Amino acid sequence: MAWREECGVVAVYGHPEAANLAYLGLYALQHRGQESAGIAASDGRQVRCVRGMGYVADVFSSEQLARLPGALAIGHTRYSTAGESSADNAQPFSVVCNKGHLAVAHNGNLTNGISLRRQLEREGSIFQSTSDTEVVLHLVARSREWDLAAALREALLELEGAFSMVFLAQDRVIVARDPYGFRPMSLAQMELSGGRTCYVFASESCAFDLIGATYLSEIEPGEMVIAGPHGLVRERYAPRRRTAFCVFEHVYFSRPDSIVFGRAVNESRERMGRLLAREHPVEADVVVPVPDSGVAAALGYAAESGIPFRHGLIRNHYVGRTFIEPSQAIRDFGVKLKLNPVRSVLEGKRVVLVDDSIVRGTTCRKIVRMVRQAGAREVHLRISCPPVISPCFYGVDTPTKKELIAANSSIEEIRRFVDADTLGYLSLAGLREAVCDADGDYCYACYTGRYPTELVNFEELIAQPRSRR
Repeated sequence: MAWREECGVVAVYGHPEAANLAYLGLYALQHRGQESAGIAASDGRQVRCVRGMGYVADVFSSEQLARLPGALAIGHTRYSTAGESSADNAQPFSVVCNKGHLAVAHNGNLTNGISLRRQLEREGSIFQSTSDTEVVLHLVARSREWDLAAALREALLELEGAFSMVFLAQDRVIVARDPYGFRPMSLAQMELSGGRTCYVFASESCAFDLIGATYLSEIEPGEMVIAGPHGLVRERYAPRRRTAFCVFEHVYFSRPDSIVFGRAVNESRERMGRLLAREHPVEADVVVPVPDSGVAAALGYAAESGIPFRHGLIRNHYVGRTFIEPSQAIRDFGVKLKLNPVRSVLEGKRVVLVDDSIVRGTTCRKIVRMVRQAGAREVHLRISCPPVISPCFYGVDTPTKKELIAANSSIEEIRRFVDADTLGYLSLAGLREAVCDADGDYCYACYTGRYPTELVNFEELIAQPRSRR
């Protein structure tokens, strides 16, 4: 599949090795972004920051982590959905202003980020990056409120779109989530010696598992949480709205071992596969997932259909950036670098190939052809979500509408393009059932074209070059 990861954020308050915990948390969230990583830490007097391009393990050494002392830290791992790929856009961002030294890390996308930036530039603000996240720091710095929490509330109320943000001040960590709750954010705690409590915040609960923190709850949409000298303070900074949880977190983004939006991701994906088998049954010999994101749905499809599940495609988990550009003679090099077929599983078989989505269709076609070249007699493609017909403006780096194959082609035309014998998508009703969305709490805009917010800069967002998104 051809989706690009968004971002992962983590925050720690009250642990003597806060930066080390943030590092481990980012390691668990590496799947959410492999472009850059950064950590800011405070020892109560000074906020220090280390950030750079590459994977978490590439950016941080033990020597660099030692440069981040203190019991407070925030961290970020990034894939660009707003702002070009460069070291200047690596987060956290930090600023020294009349509110003190402040750092911020952000998961999501501000739909009014462009207009806010232009307004601030007209009023004299100077930006160091092309990321929409930097706008928030300028809003806080320019606020007439002297209290940091009050200045943050004022700034957050000017933002539109999706954001789960973590802020670091000298003596506190502040976490905020947009009123619609597009992007996830959860809270956990660790009990330390002497009766002390450490609070940890992260995009996904898998980060808590790695460091031994106990999951407590989600940060509510429109909620701001302050972990500081006076303990944990939770307050609502914005009025309640109808939530719009990003359903693609359950379809693809989040790790299957995470709890996201209060629901186990693996349960959702297996349920998607079961419902997909009911909606699109087929006579076949084997169910094969496109790893890794198709595995849970394929298990569900196999369990419901009674067709044996087998790993017919093996993923190379050690593929990073490659410095060579293959010639045209090496066809489908990119896919072959990441996936290799198991001929003994596929040869002569009628294969149900399960994946989480089709975006442009080009990668999917290469995978189907790879399975055929390995000897599969038939390839029946099953997709565990509805057709993607609209771009996302809330933190998912999707192509423009003209690049989305389902926005411009019928299902039969897509089937022919990807060279499958049959093609079946999970219905929208099936997806709703899989995530137990009886109350309409999720955002399905990429499948319906109906956006839950007024996109102030809709035309500008569509027109943005991909280096800016």
